[in-house]
Amino acid sequence: MRFTLLSRVPVPFLSTALLKFKSVPPSTRVYRMAAAPSSAAVRDAAPSASSVIDFLSICHRLKTTKRTGWVRKDVKNPESIADHMYRMGLMALIASDVPGVDRNKCIKMAIVHDIAEAIVGDITPMDGISKSEKNQREQAALDHMCEVLGGGSTAKEIAELWMEYEANSSPEAKFVKDLDKVEMILQALEYEDEQGKDLDEFFQSTAGMIFSV
Repeated sequence: MRFTLLSRVPVPFLSTALLKFKSVPPSTRVYRMAAAPSSAAVRDAAPSASSVIDFLSICHRLKTTKRTGWVRKDVKNPESIADHMYRMGLMALIASDVPGVDRNKCIKMAIVHDIAEAIVGDITPMDGISKSEKNQREQAALDHMCEVLGGGSTAKEIAELWMEYEANSSPEAKFVKDLDKVEMILQALEYEDEQGKDLDEFFQSTAGMIFSV
């Protein structure tokens, strides 16, 4: 049985590419800036191993970038953006069935909804950046990441899931936005219990909201 990464890239093929990549000194590695596909056939092609590695190298920043709200509250060892998205994905997986909501789509949306933050970081209202400017920066980051991935059907799916979430334009987007808030509240509660922090402002930020979760 051949397991695949990002739908269609065989793991043995990817492993070979990674070994070649590892042999290059970090200071001389070049992360590819992908050109736009030149034809429909190219657009529909599976991403190459090098495209996947370049894309995942950008996504690595999601694992190392801490969530801004917790950093501002001096939380010790705060969660990363990837930590947040991973637990949201699990929440979507184990949530009770909701009529009219596609569970698998919710799982996918949960693990890509903050993907642009790999480039722009976790921008919050406290940063003094307008909502429109934040959206423009994140859209540009997403476009770049999808180009790096090769601009094919996988990249298109990621982009569509992200834009649907941002627009809050589907039952799945509304459900995942609820998960986003619930995960934040759960994390705040855990930090209060573990570190004795007063994180009431995070609970207050969701006051009056009606959740579908």
